[in-house]
Amino acid sequence: MTSHRKPVVVGVDGSATALHAVRWAAERARRDGLPLHMVHAYHLPLGHPSGVTEEASVLETLRQDGHRWLAEARDVAGVAAPGLAVRTELAAVPPMTMLLRESENASVLVLGSRGRTVLGDVLTGSTALALTSHAHCPVVLVRDGTDGSPRTGPVVVGVDGTQASEAAVAFAFAEAAAANAPLVALHAYTESVLETALAGNNAPLDWTLQRQVADRTLAERLAGWQEKYPQVRVEREAVHDRPTRALRRCARTARLMVVGRHGRGGFRDLVLGSTGQHLVHHADCPVAVVRTENPD
Repeated sequence: MTSHRKPVVVGVDGSATALHAVRWAAERARRDGLPLHMVHAYHLPLGHPSGVTEEASVLETLRQDGHRWLAEARDVAGVAAPGLAVRTELAAVPPMTMLLRESENASVLVLGSRGRTVLGDVLTGSTALALTSHAHCPVVLVRDGTDGSPRTGPVVVGVDGTQASEAAVAFAFAEAAAANAPLVALHAYTESVLETALAGNNAPLDWTLQRQVADRTLAERLAGWQEKYPQVRVEREAVHDRPTRALRRCARTARLMVVGRHGRGGFRDLVLGSTGQHLVHHADCPVAVVRTENPD
């Protein structure tokens, strides 16, 4: 895939989940011939009174922890991808500041979904929204329960009916091509008799027509990409189901789940609120969130 030699960047915080993310990131960097950049940021805990005599001591302890965790992560990366070019960076800044800055020159930003520090809590509340909305590169989230080892299943991409999923589809095709893996393009639609009635439309649902519209949506959003990546075997899957359930089902055998940041219909705001949090924390594979600059 096109990366222009931008490194794979991974956040490190000393947690087991972060080390899973390091393994995934190291494998990704080795596969694409890219350097790996491991980062850790630290700052005074929220609510810590400023100006107290212990402030310097607290910061020094945080700095030493960061050095130790980065060294441990370097060892893990060395085992996962021997000979890989690895750089580490430690900074006394808020984690979000560092992650957003690093995303400006990264091919992908990799994070564990849960950890022991503020960096590990990056997926909770408004911080998740800020990162997935403003990061300048795709963000890959490796959750608890996965060990970062490479998987052998397909790449799965969630496709909606708008231009907003174009970036996710592009990323998914490139990943599938680089990994020599098949691609599953999934479109879920959830119209039901009850939803139609509540919208004031009493006409009977035409299930055949709905399926035809779903198939056409997939064809339109995949148009051109199969020609660009003829080596990628593509399976189109249009299902009458809720997006979360459909994606989780596919994630059981997937090597990577790819979703867009914006959209409408079944995939609207997928990485926000309960739907996105549920997918990130319960999918059986890493989840890539790809930001769309100018959604419909």
